[in-house]
Amino acid sequence: MGDKHRVRFEPVGIEIEVDEEQTVLRSASEQGLMLMHGCKEGQCAACKSFVLDGDDIELDRYSTFALPDYEKEEGFTLLCRAHVYEDVTIELLNFDEEMIRSGLPIVTAVAEVVSITPVTHDLRHLVLKLIEPVEVTFFPGQYMDIRIPGTEVSRSFSMASTAKNQLEFIIKVYPDGLFSAFLDKKLRVGDRLDLTGPFGVFTLRDAPDRDLVFVGGGAGLAPILALLRSMAERGIDRKAVFYYGARTAKDLCFVAEIEALKEKLPDFQFVPALSEPVAGEAWDGEVGFVTDVLKRYEADLSRAHAYLCGPPPMVEAAMPLLASLGAPEKHIYYDKFTTTGGED
Repeated sequence: MGDKHRVRFEPVGIEIEVDEEQTVLRSASEQGLMLMHGCKEGQCAACKSFVLDGDDIELDRYSTFALPDYEKEEGFTLLCRAHVYEDVTIELLNFDEEMIRSGLPIVTAVAEVVSITPVTHDLRHLVLKLIEPVEVTFFPGQYMDIRIPGTEVSRSFSMASTAKNQLEFIIKVYPDGLFSAFLDKKLRVGDRLDLTGPFGVFTLRDAPDRDLVFVGGGAGLAPILALLRSMAERGIDRKAVFYYGARTAKDLCFVAEIEALKEKLPDFQFVPALSEPVAGEAWDGEVGFVTDVLKRYEADLSRAHAYLCGPPPMVEAAMPLLASLGAPEKHIYYDKFTTTGGED
């Protein structure tokens, strides 16, 4: 390990020590601080912050779409890529003060594969049983990093489960994807995997007087399903609607379970939408992009909390739409999937 330096976060007034060999975000996560972040790879800009004091900061490789050169020159940085070599003060631009101190320190774990089930042509339902430790505490909606055995390569996947001893993932497979090939061709029931986490701030905020709008697509189903399962288990009866976009009826999964949640969530509505329905298939639901369907259904979201998870184009289309419908920007929470080497 390298030398350690003080990092102070404003305007919350929190200080931590950060090792030179760790990124600021990783160090904060290990110390139980839930700073806003998404991909952890310098691609999504969710952790973008501003350096108030201190100059000796170096960044690992990142996308200039997340941090353009002119912003870097002005003093902006990405916490998931930033290494500090002196004491610094950083202004958090995107944070939730209620959650920032409620984080869970990240852990490493070993889990055994219970099942791998194709649920659509390109989505797999992966179930893991924790071995060491036998339980991991996390907030529904968070994600774990799964390492590909025999490599130092990890991929991040949101958990669909709420149990501490068994983790479920809904994973999209990509042609020629590194993790995809491993998942579909090599991984078997009984194999063991190394995991690290939990990460992420896609968690349900405590606001019983606010309605909930969930918008998902593809593998973005996973964290939203975790939130809905958690709401049912905890008896949270907030008015909620889940808009889920898929291409065809064959691209839908977990529909029966989601519909069954209405028994415990009486004020819950599920609205799946198909963008490319196949002629002749049995479908009497909504047709169109999920954002178009959302626009048809909603008129005023000024008292709603919105949660988005799915492919970047969907998230990028939904965010301004939600804002135009009155959803407060600070209450639009999102996981925008990024790709590495052709896969999530």
